[in-house]
Amino acid sequence: MTPDAQSFEARLRQIGAERYHDKHPFHHLLHSGGCTPDQVRAWVINRFYYQARIPMKDAAFMSRVHDPDLRRAWRSRIEDHDGTAENEGGIRRWLRLADAVGLDRDYVASTEGVLPATRFAVDAYVRFVRDETLLEAVAASLTELFAPKIHAARIEGLLANYEFADDSSLSYFRNRLQEAPKDVAFGLQWVLDHADTQERQDAAARALIFKTDVLWSQLDALHSAYVEPGRVPPGAWQPGTYLAETPQAQAS
Repeated sequence: MTPDAQSFEARLRQIGAERYHDKHPFHHLLHSGGCTPDQVRAWVINRFYYQARIPMKDAAFMSRVHDPDLRRAWRSRIEDHDGTAENEGGIRRWLRLADAVGLDRDYVASTEGVLPATRFAVDAYVRFVRDETLLEAVAASLTELFAPKIHAARIEGLLANYEFADDSSLSYFRNRLQEAPKDVAFGLQWVLDHADTQERQDAAARALIFKTDVLWSQLDALHSAYVEPGRVPPGAWQPGTYLAETPQAQAS
């Protein structure tokens, strides 16, 4: 750990305080109950693309790691999303949310209706983790520092405002409240230990900013396509389509 690791950690946390996507207008709309059923569905469809690419991102990272201790520590992230014999996994939990809001889960899983900007941003993140230094790749994951707050607010807001929200449909977020702390603790300490020069600290900070931009840009795309001005680009999901034949619940 560098002598100024404490101030460096404060710098990283300040990035989240200023730039994390919990401040985006779409999240305020969603958590307050202001989204229409189709706006909720659009969020579920597009966020699934991010969820489905997270284990691919982590696999790309692990393929570059020579240290078996680091690979062992990182492996659980893939299992948390892909699942194991004992753990349903985050991807399946997200598809249960898709069921709950009345979407055809096969359509959601296909990712066919994802917004072009969502696809571009998420794919850019996977490439970043694959191509940049290990320090920058780990630092980019540190948006997890700020995730528990948004998960807690999301659970509270969805339960209060939407009929589809219950323990089953929101299980992804509840599980992340349990899974994320160990990832956060490990990732933060690894970055603090390895960002041992000013140059490396600056690179790690830029990586975290990049990741906040990835998250923010996804919500910008959602807001533009499905809220204001409501301009859905060609090929993206059209409201009212690809609904389940027998929706489990309505999104409002």
